[in-house]
Amino acid sequence: MSPKIGFIGLGQMGKWMALNVMQKGFDLTVADIDPQAVEFLVERGAQSARTPADLAGMTDWIFLSLPNAAIVEEVIWGPRGLVNNSRAGQIVVDLGTTAYMATLECGAKLQEKGIIFADSPVSGMEARAKEGTLTIMYGGDEGVFRRLRPVFESFGDLILYMGALGSGQLTKLINQLLFNISAAAIAEIFPMAVKLGLDPEKVLRVVTTGTGRSFAAEFFGPRILQNRFAEGYALKHAYKDMVSAAEICAHKQIPLPMVHAATTTYQMALAGGYGDEDKGAMIKVFENILDVRFRAKGER
Repeated sequence: MSPKIGFIGLGQMGKWMALNVMQKGFDLTVADIDPQAVEFLVERGAQSARTPADLAGMTDWIFLSLPNAAIVEEVIWGPRGLVNNSRAGQIVVDLGTTAYMATLECGAKLQEKGIIFADSPVSGMEARAKEGTLTIMYGGDEGVFRRLRPVFESFGDLILYMGALGSGQLTKLINQLLFNISAAAIAEIFPMAVKLGLDPEKVLRVVTTGTGRSFAAEFFGPRILQNRFAEGYALKHAYKDMVSAAEICAHKQIPLPMVHAATTTYQMALAGGYGDEDKGAMIKVFENILDVRFRAKGER
């Protein structure tokens, strides 16, 4: 008998992952604080639950696609949380980018209740979520991973078992930190190029074809030139990766000077009021300092 799937969190990524799960033939029940997101899935054949607790009573395997560890905590342990109606042997999988230390703590507490917890963050933006081509990094019991794999295959095309619980979050964090450092670097270097008289468009052509190229430059560079700062993950949400890294550094005594420097840039951007804009907006901090703009001719 096929397991009944629950999905909580129908945002930019979760909506499409849930849809792909259902389109692969799984019995799907969804829940979200946004009624329109729930309606989107219900219109396509999903069932809905009013609360996480209700959903727990209707499903076997529950997938969470939530913004941060605090919300995961609320959904699992809150007054209407999953544990209020869960049962031994139920599986809960965190697909979000949350936090390594919080994942370990949550897993230990759920284990005491006989509930299986796994962390399986995904990588890839909304387009890949729609296409079902996300990268999936799993941390937890390997036998459970094999059972869950058919569900993962509905929305991912690179599915990796990374190790024990927490390994998925650690892997995703490593990827995010490298991306975040690159985003902070272009924010600092591009304004310098303009201050010293270089043409932004020509600089970007060199950077995106030469040895200085990075995904951050390729994604944010053209958008910065066109003065577009609302097409990526908001800075105020992305900052959680830097907080998670700082927490790990403190607990594990691991020095990360480049991460620390990038964190300072994030903090300057947040203090400057750019939290609702994407990571490309960090460039505004240094543009303001140098009184320049890294924009295409028509946008300056």
